[in-house]
Amino acid sequence: MAVFVLVVDYLSKKWVEHSLDLYETKHVIGDFFILTSIRNKGAAFSILQEQRILFIAITLVVVAGIVWYMAKNRNSGKALLLSGLGLVLGGAVGNLIDRAVYGQVVDFLQFTFGSYVFPVFNLADSGICVGVALILLDALLTSKKENGDSNSNEQERKGSENHQFIQ
Repeated sequence: MAVFVLVVDYLSKKWVEHSLDLYETKHVIGDFFILTSIRNKGAAFSILQEQRILFIAITLVVVAGIVWYMAKNRNSGKALLLSGLGLVLGGAVGNLIDRAVYGQVVDFLQFTFGSYVFPVFNLADSGICVGVALILLDALLTSKKENGDSNSNEQERKGSENHQFIQ
């Protein structure tokens, strides 16, 4: 998953750099979906501009943590968790490469919902967001399963206590 996101992100950014001039737009689906070539020197939604070293350091720590956690859970059978971590890893490395090599990230996907224009982003950002959603879904399902099991175990324990009392 990580390699797939990394390759698709890299190729899409190279395509944008070679096909669109900076700030050029191409309407794909009316005003709803527009390709807009911009460069982002900040984090998501262009916050914290010009903090390149900070973002590189944070990303390296996050990447190391994800790799460690994936290795720890590789045989867990948790497909949602591992897929989500892979997507986040690929997206993080994709944006890390841009920041380390160019000092900025190529963003180009723009969506408009009525009068609201969503901040321009890239496929690495999409990988990160979808990955986080999968991680949260895995956590929710795991929590639900664990709570369901503990409730049934609690009922079994109470039932056996009552049974012993009757004897």
